[in-house]
Amino acid sequence: MDKLADPDYVKGKLIKFINCRLLRNHKLVEDYLLILDGVIQDPQVVFWDHLRRPDIYVDCKGGIISPGYIDIQLNGSIGYDFSSDLDDIQEAVDNVSKAQLLMGVTSYCPTMVSSPSEKYHQILPFLGPRAGSIENGAEIIGAHVEGPFINPEKKGAHDMRVLRDAKNGINDFYDCYGKDNLIKYVKYATVASEIPGVMDSIEQLIEETGIVVSQGHSLATVQQAETAFNKGIHLVTHMYNAMATFHQRDPGIVGMLGSPHRDLFYGIICDGIHVYPNSAKIAYYAHPRGAVLVTDAMCAQCLANGDYNLGDMSVQVKDGSVYITGTETIAGSVADMSECVKKFVKFTNATKIEALEAATLHPAQALKIEHKKGTLNHFADADLLILDDDLSIKRIFISGVEATKDSVKFHSKFQDKK
Repeated sequence: MDKLADPDYVKGKLIKFINCRLLRNHKLVEDYLLILDGVIQDPQVVFWDHLRRPDIYVDCKGGIISPGYIDIQLNGSIGYDFSSDLDDIQEAVDNVSKAQLLMGVTSYCPTMVSSPSEKYHQILPFLGPRAGSIENGAEIIGAHVEGPFINPEKKGAHDMRVLRDAKNGINDFYDCYGKDNLIKYVKYATVASEIPGVMDSIEQLIEETGIVVSQGHSLATVQQAETAFNKGIHLVTHMYNAMATFHQRDPGIVGMLGSPHRDLFYGIICDGIHVYPNSAKIAYYAHPRGAVLVTDAMCAQCLANGDYNLGDMSVQVKDGSVYITGTETIAGSVADMSECVKKFVKFTNATKIEALEAATLHPAQALKIEHKKGTLNHFADADLLILDDDLSIKRIFISGVEATKDSVKFHSKFQDKK
């Protein structure tokens, strides 16, 4: 095993990355990077205050150093589904976290689709925040609960039978998920603001639990979307998908792309299936600093064509597309984040910088964790990717330790496609 992949070897050692370009402050800067014990260091403090010199040098061979990718919407992978694998949920979390790390995702939000209340109470404690490491795999930021407070007319692949409203206000949310679960284990929730009781609960939900609230699977008018934004929603779940189509007199949630609110963020699935390239380009040109690349991947990510589950729904994967069995309704993706980053550049003509920030800085900002994740700023976590000019990943580091196929071992629930 490479020494840099050994946590005991790198512990206490100052590591200097040289011959690289750093993604920092919306630029690619020719500079070096210092890390110590999993944290990016300030050179002035290290060299002048502590009189330290590097113990290890890493030659990046002219590559780009980017923060690790952050996927805030992942339903499952390598055969595991976070909404249905109740009997082996810990196994699912452990293996998916390691698989994601080797795909360049150093932090993520395991996502539960609309489910019965008892499932949230059983599964959410396994999906709460967990530090990333060679042993654990990618860091878990906290769970994403997508539903069940969504519009039945835009349910997508969600089970109609478990959808609900919030006529009893905040108490319906606490009954569904559990108040302690929301506080301890959930990072954000997707809701439809037009569902009875939801709009009036948004501010209290944010204030009492501290979670981020996103709008999606919704037929909200643009006025309702604006009202929800003013109540604290600043994120849209997979823009264009499972929402009203754009109309010139009422553009709905899509119309928020033209809103004067500049701290709006929107997830977008750039797999070439969920969103037509021109649509991705329109969203990007309207609001480039709000784009958040998500995979919305489900359990068949990295697996062969065949029949699988998304929550309690049967789905079929064929040639990169996922559909509810027997229908033409799209049901998640099998793309990985590296693929989405490259396609984002292809579809939108975004620069490498903008594409990388859509997979790092923007999701961190959307979830209000940019002080530690999504940047190469001093004192941020040392979760790093070294990429070539085609944005192909060459090396991966988590908490300052290199992740390799030899140091990070996982197994799929089913037969790998590769």
